[in-house]
Amino acid sequence: MEQSIALLAGTAAALGFVHTITGPDHYLPFVVMAQTRKWGNVKTMWIVFLCGLGHVLSSVVIGVIGIAAGIAVGKLELIEGMRGSLASWLLFGAGVAYTIWAVVHRLIKPQHAHTHLTDEQKARRTMTFWVLFTIFVFGPCEPLIPILMYPAAEHNLMAIVIVALVFSVTTIVTMLSVTMLLIKGFSFVKLHTLEKYQHILAGATITACGAGIIFLGL
Repeated sequence: MEQSIALLAGTAAALGFVHTITGPDHYLPFVVMAQTRKWGNVKTMWIVFLCGLGHVLSSVVIGVIGIAAGIAVGKLELIEGMRGSLASWLLFGAGVAYTIWAVVHRLIKPQHAHTHLTDEQKARRTMTFWVLFTIFVFGPCEPLIPILMYPAAEHNLMAIVIVALVFSVTTIVTMLSVTMLLIKGFSFVKLHTLEKYQHILAGATITACGAGIIFLGL
């Protein structure tokens, strides 16, 4: 039994990493928002951590409820699929809305140098976090419930806790690592001619992430 649980834990770590690294929506939105909203590294990492925590906990809670209630795994996969569709459309919609705002802002508002944030800018930055957090809470961890939690439930409660914890930690750590690596990488790229279009590019990137999930199944 211990070998089976160890195998499930190893599988959980591998799936957590692959699930995250192959989903650009797990890190690109944070990278572009950190650049355009001028988030510091610490703030960015906290936002990634909280969004990642909401992302994994939502699936863990659904999985635990399903196991406790004896719900067939197929029904939970259907629920997770619906959540995934909703999250991808929310991401796509947020990207489109941000792009439209950026284009309008660029066309009709002159660029001024501000030495401090206005109340409107502070409100927008706070809203950006809640939009991202909501999207990640709705976003499912597809392999967690059917591949890990239900097989672990055949052993004992501790097995469920172990696979859920390993998957969650791996997912969040991967999100944090990839986000920070990309931010550090972009810091060496100086594209001053594109700086005035950074909000438009950010909106387009988020839109592309959402579209990739919806139409390409990323």
